[in-house]
Amino acid sequence: MDIIFYHPSFNAQSWQQGLMQRLPQARVRCWHAGDNAPADYALVRTPPVEMLRGRSDLKGVFALGAGVDDILNQLHTHPDMIAPQVPLFRLEDTGMVQQMQEYAVYTVLGWFRRFDEYHLQKRQARWQPLANFSRHHFTVGILGAGVLGLGVAESLKGWGFPLRCWSRSPKLRDGIESFYGTEQLPDFLSGTRVLINLLPHTPQTKGIINQQLLSQLAPGAFVLNLARGAHLVEEDLLLALETGQVAAAALDVFAEEPLKASHPFWAYPRIAITPHNAAVTLPDAAMDYIAQAISLREGGEMPAGRVNLQRGY
Repeated sequence: MDIIFYHPSFNAQSWQQGLMQRLPQARVRCWHAGDNAPADYALVRTPPVEMLRGRSDLKGVFALGAGVDDILNQLHTHPDMIAPQVPLFRLEDTGMVQQMQEYAVYTVLGWFRRFDEYHLQKRQARWQPLANFSRHHFTVGILGAGVLGLGVAESLKGWGFPLRCWSRSPKLRDGIESFYGTEQLPDFLSGTRVLINLLPHTPQTKGIINQQLLSQLAPGAFVLNLARGAHLVEEDLLLALETGQVAAAALDVFAEEPLKASHPFWAYPRIAITPHNAAVTLPDAAMDYIAQAISLREGGEMPAGRVNLQRGY
């Protein structure tokens, strides 16, 4: 069994060693330009088109992340990059759910207890107790109800906030109100005080967090974007902050990364910024999943995480 590996920043040697420990029958090599030797599987992040083009015998391509928009963007311009019969898989969890849960719980509780406001007051040497928010009116709405979205919702259950999610199709989970489809989006937004975005990046979701959407949230809402920068119309968020429709935001992803020092987001004290690290690929967990998935494929089964190319996730 031959596996080719390409990632612009991962330690290729540690991945080679880790995969061969888990799959003793495998030969794992780093792909370089001009390598046309046979391969059964490809592990990739933003792969060069020539790495995958013409490899119709691949049994699977594994994207080394939860999102596959880098590959789908290439497929738009190079539709022959991956043969139609070759399945594409993404990492559904591999430790990312827990990281997203940590980020979301920390951020939501910080807003609920007004810790970010107290932090600003501390910088001003200002002693001023603030009124508490009502827990029952602090509705948390999650855009996206996949593995990550539902995982975040589950982590917030114990704190007593009203929870709701919005997705393409209905989701049945105790304690989480489900909204789905375009027609139910306004009902989902109405009364939502905290909006958490964990949608996949598709042509349909690009720019979804815009002025129209933000205006339908509860006044003084909070916005947490953990998915992709392309989901957010940045100018519309700034306007909503200026008018007070949005009280604060926490952003881990941006339309252009790294975020330039001249970007206006830096000047807003109630915009928290992290450098796209809310949930990173954990090598050991990722290699465990890939090794298990390859073993299932070798046994004639289809593992979890297969991407529907029409839907984009």
